[in-house]
Amino acid sequence: MTIDISRRAVLTGGLATGFLLAFHMPLRAGNEPVQPPDVTEGKFAPNAFIRIDPAGNTILIMPQVEMGQGIYTSIAMILAEELDADFSRVSLLAAPANEKLYANPDFGVQATGGSTSVRAFWKPLRTAGASARAMLVQAAAEQWQVEPASCTASNGEVMHQGSGRKLSYGALALAASSQTPPKDVAVKDPKDFVLIGKSLKRLDTPEKVNGKAVYGIDAMLPGMKFATLAQCPVFGGKVGRVDDSAAKKIPGVRQIVVLDDTVAVVGDHMWAAKKGLEALKIDWNEGPNAKIGSAEIWADLRAAIEKDGVVAKSEGDIAKGLATGDKFEASFELPFLAHATMEPLSATVHVKPDSCEIWTGTQIMARVQSEAAKAAGLPVEKVVVNNHLLGGGFGRKLEPDMVVAAVRIAKQVDGPVKVVWTREEDIQHDIYRPVYRDTIAASLSGGKVVGWKYKIAGAAILARWLPPAFQKGIDIDAVDSAVDAPYDIPNFHVEYVRAEPPAVPTGFWRGVGPNNNVFATECFMDELARKAGKDPVEFRRSMLATKPRFLSVLNLAAEKANWGQKLPPRVGQGVCLQPSFASCIATVVEAEVDEHGEIKLRRAVSVVDTGIAVNPDTIMAQIEGGLIFGFTAALYGEITIDKGRVRQSNFNDYRMLRIDQAPKIEVHVVKSGEAPGGIGEAGVTASAPALRNAIYSATGVALRRLPIDRSLLAVGRKA
Repeated sequence: MTIDISRRAVLTGGLATGFLLAFHMPLRAGNEPVQPPDVTEGKFAPNAFIRIDPAGNTILIMPQVEMGQGIYTSIAMILAEELDADFSRVSLLAAPANEKLYANPDFGVQATGGSTSVRAFWKPLRTAGASARAMLVQAAAEQWQVEPASCTASNGEVMHQGSGRKLSYGALALAASSQTPPKDVAVKDPKDFVLIGKSLKRLDTPEKVNGKAVYGIDAMLPGMKFATLAQCPVFGGKVGRVDDSAAKKIPGVRQIVVLDDTVAVVGDHMWAAKKGLEALKIDWNEGPNAKIGSAEIWADLRAAIEKDGVVAKSEGDIAKGLATGDKFEASFELPFLAHATMEPLSATVHVKPDSCEIWTGTQIMARVQSEAAKAAGLPVEKVVVNNHLLGGGFGRKLEPDMVVAAVRIAKQVDGPVKVVWTREEDIQHDIYRPVYRDTIAASLSGGKVVGWKYKIAGAAILARWLPPAFQKGIDIDAVDSAVDAPYDIPNFHVEYVRAEPPAVPTGFWRGVGPNNNVFATECFMDELARKAGKDPVEFRRSMLATKPRFLSVLNLAAEKANWGQKLPPRVGQGVCLQPSFASCIATVVEAEVDEHGEIKLRRAVSVVDTGIAVNPDTIMAQIEGGLIFGFTAALYGEITIDKGRVRQSNFNDYRMLRIDQAPKIEVHVVKSGEAPGGIGEAGVTASAPALRNAIYSATGVALRRLPIDRSLLAVGRKA
């Protein structure tokens, strides 16, 4: 059962008991389901984000998904800061699927991604907290018959300055519920912050350490069966003939579900389902994509970039700029990448004739609900989605396909069923980071870049994922950091060519557009510095006269990394300066290349100006994790296609960086008064170009394609 509630009704506090029906608490791992609590009745519920009960406990509704980035803690800090709540009495509840209340302001849909959680919700959450605080203060002032201006709030209490009287938020909850939310409410001056800016411990850590945390794959229901599936190994292929005689003999196998493009085995436990799937003999109708391979895909992309693109940005006179001084050109290529999250794709589904309930971990609650409704053949209001912690998202769980597949299977199963993808199915049926090819032409005069023509060719993910954002042939994500390069270049031109790879599905991957744009821009900047006879850091400094934040982080990174120090042979330092996600970040990587071309990561230093740092410790952790993620992709990441199918299958041939390969990492967070920027993906976009530039410094080889080709770096070989 659900009840439609207008945004106005929520903002005016008119929730009472009805709104609780829109909320569902995720199930705990165990034998019995936990009933959803009443999250509004008897509580002060001034808006979509805050609940305070008579005991003084504060429940904060999380509009964004926790997938390891620490957002539960940061959002809680923002709300509690403006609310002046007692942070020791704060608990969290995941928001339900509801785009009217919980849409990401940057996207207009309910989604977590693009390093937007803090920067998109910064103002709405502060306003929500400040508004609730004002209502509590007003309630106390009326009870004491004093002016609200004579009252202050702190640590979950309202105090009257003249008399010293105090009332807890719990004692004021009922009276505050009758207050009208203020139309205009003042938020705190940053100098008055009590929580924001402190490195507070993450609220989700204790249960992750003691094993109580529940991820999507952990959901357990009474009588639940388990299933795993196989899809045609060729993109777009269909099921032909299935021989399930051997599978049915496997102990614990209960059912074989055959759909048009998928075969699933349902069993008493995952092992039975997995062994049953292995025992199936499936003939696939591979379809027309069985002839597609990486060679054809790259040939198409290289041909596409020769065409004129749609102009994304143009300043000055690019023809005149490129005709001034010395002109240089380069092209850069990035491969398909899989997400390979620690938690494989999974969803638990119970389909009944008149309802569907889902337990999963997703970055797109409302979209999962609507797509599941279509798959189940039910009205959307009959579908309930219980969201859990994500064991990694990286953009993969911005797609609903794993839930849709589970619903289609669950329709054939009596009772709840948990559908888990094997690692092989996960990697070979991902929604991949697109292949990209970038070409840059630049001119040098007086030791500076005076002309810059940059063309990007690749898939338009937004055209599929968020069509309203794809306007006039430009994918704004694909050109993100290309149009916002940090340098002062008088003649500046960026074009985009939409080039969809045949058959291969593409989507967002951690770092999104900037992991392509920053790589091409920063690698070419190092090559241009060498052409100009300048040190790479000094070369960049010379083009930052109007960009003080970027100059500041670059100078500090050079200082902290001891830039320019004498290094052993075949050891180099590389720098990357980036504007990604509304943050200013400079990174220096120090790497060693042995005679065989193998690379040792020695050290990485990042300096971050992300505006107001809500929780500096989380920012540091995100940069550290992002750097490791990016190093992994630069050193090993590549999905290749042969005969219409992905060749990689597991971590044996889609490698991760090992712990003994990780460098020493230092992160320095700059104190800033600017509005917060994004941080979850910034380390990813910095690591590959900084590493490549370190290799360039160490060997003189200007690599222009990822992953890094060791054979080009071996002693005696030339690029």
